[in-house]
Amino acid sequence: MSTSTPNTTTISGALRLTDWGLIRAEGPEAAKFLHGQLTQDFELLGPGQARLAGFCTAKGRLLATLIAWKNGPESIDLALPLELLPGILKRLSMFVLRAKCKLRDATAEQSLWGLSGAAAQAWLAEAAPAQRWGRQVTAAGATVVRLPDGTSEAGALPRFLLAQAPEAAAPALPELSAADWQWQEVQAGLAWVRAATSEAFVPQMLNLELLEGVNFKKGCYPGQEIVARSQYRGTLKRRTHLFELAGAAQIGQEIFHSEDPEQPAGLVAAAAQREGQGLLLAEVKIAALESGSLHLGAADGPALQARALPYAIPLNSEV
Repeated sequence: MSTSTPNTTTISGALRLTDWGLIRAEGPEAAKFLHGQLTQDFELLGPGQARLAGFCTAKGRLLATLIAWKNGPESIDLALPLELLPGILKRLSMFVLRAKCKLRDATAEQSLWGLSGAAAQAWLAEAAPAQRWGRQVTAAGATVVRLPDGTSEAGALPRFLLAQAPEAAAPALPELSAADWQWQEVQAGLAWVRAATSEAFVPQMLNLELLEGVNFKKGCYPGQEIVARSQYRGTLKRRTHLFELAGAAQIGQEIFHSEDPEQPAGLVAAAAQREGQGLLLAEVKIAALESGSLHLGAADGPALQARALPYAIPLNSEV
C-alpha cells in the first residue's frame, strides 16, 4: 500500500480553533464522575497527562470524542467540537445526580489553538510535550497537549493543542489555514465525532483504542459492555481507513463498494480538501477492502485510493 499523500501547503504554524469549545467539570468528585461516564481512566489522570476519550450511549455508540486534562486539583477541562457541546453538556449533566461535581460551558474562558510543525515545537520549547497525549503548562499558565503527529516529507509532523487565556497574545507563528490543519488531522488518522456522525460508531470503528482513547481495565461507563465485547469477541467488522480521491468528500457521506452497489459499505468520518484533492478517513467494512473498489456517494462515484495510516490496525482483529 502506498504511503504517499499530497504535500502539505503549510506544515508549520498556528490556527485559532473557533469551531471547538470547552466544558469544565469542577468539584471534589469531578474525576470520579467523568471516570464513570467516559471511555478513559480519569481517577488516575495526572497533571502531566491528557486523555482522549469517548462518551457513548448505552448501546456503545459514540456521542462525542474529546480531549481532557486537569487544570487544577478539582477541575478538568474537556475540549470537543463546538457543534456538539450544548447537547453533550446537557446529557452529561443529567448523570451528575448527587456527585460533587458541576459542569459548565467554559468556552469563553480559554482560547484553543492548533499548532503544528518544527517551528511550533521550537516556539513552545520546554513546554512542548514529548509524547502523544502528554501535557505541559507554559510559564504563562497555558496548557499544551501533544496531539497525534501528522506527516510531512521530513517524517512525523508534531502537532499540539494550546489552551490559553483569551487575552493572551496569539502564538508567534505563521498563520495556518483551516484547510491545512484539517489535512493534518486526517493524515494523523484521528476522526472526531461530529454532528453528522454522532451515534454512528462504536469506539473501535474509529480506531479510538489504537489512539489510546479507550481503557479496557477501568470500571463501568455507558456502553462499556458492548465496547468490551467488541474488543474481545471480535463482533465488529468495520474499521476506519485513510483514502485519497479527486474532489471533495463530506463528513457523513456514504461509501459504496463496486461489487455491492445497493447498500453502503462505509461512512466518511473526517475529510479535508486542498487544490482539488481530497483526503478522508472512512469507516468501512473490512471485507470491502479485500477485492473490488470503493467509491464515494454511489458505486459509480469518485474512486477512493487507499493510503497508509500512521499506525497499524491489528491484522487478526475484526473489530
